[in-house]
Amino acid sequence: MNNSKILYGIGGLIIGLLIATIFFPDALNRNDNGMMNMGNNMDEHFIDQMIPHHEDAITMAELAKQKAEHQEIKDLAADIITAQNAEIEQMRQWRRDWFGIGGLFIPQAMAHNMEHGLNMGLMGDLSDLEDLENAKPFDKKFIEAMIPHHQMAVMMAQMLWQTTQREEMKKISDDIITAQNAEIEQMRTWYKAWY
Repeated sequence: MNNSKILYGIGGLIIGLLIATIFFPDALNRNDNGMMNMGNNMDEHFIDQMIPHHEDAITMAELAKQKAEHQEIKDLAADIITAQNAEIEQMRQWRRDWFGIGGLFIPQAMAHNMEHGLNMGLMGDLSDLEDLENAKPFDKKFIEAMIPHHQMAVMMAQMLWQTTQREEMKKISDDIITAQNAEIEQMRTWYKAWY
């Protein structure tokens, strides 16, 4: 087994644990019998987490449009920007229609870390974004950052699909899962060919 497969496997495990413990801390609760129940606010949590998640991807993609060595990465970046901007606008509309205007949900663990100067976003902190901006080769670092980012979005969408009662949310989940899994496979192919 090569090192990249091990790295992707570990990354996937970590992403799954992060989703379960950080992004949806209140989504699971216990009933009187000690059994796990999904909370009623999973749609709201998903929207409040996926919007900034998409915004992080767009920030990276905008950088890729400027810095990428391969036209394929620039084209992928343009596709990410177009698709995820449209999804952000749709989710913002749903947020207003279903849950009111109000601030985005910030999980308690994330709020605690933000109070201590930590950023739980995609890039971790501004130095990570600077690392990407200054990376040589840029495309290698971009792929290494975007694959786990997409994996997290896919896992979040899979969790939502299993719990939501709204057809609109099932559709956006399907769209995210389909598009981002295809992009992950394409990036893996490029990574193997180029590096």
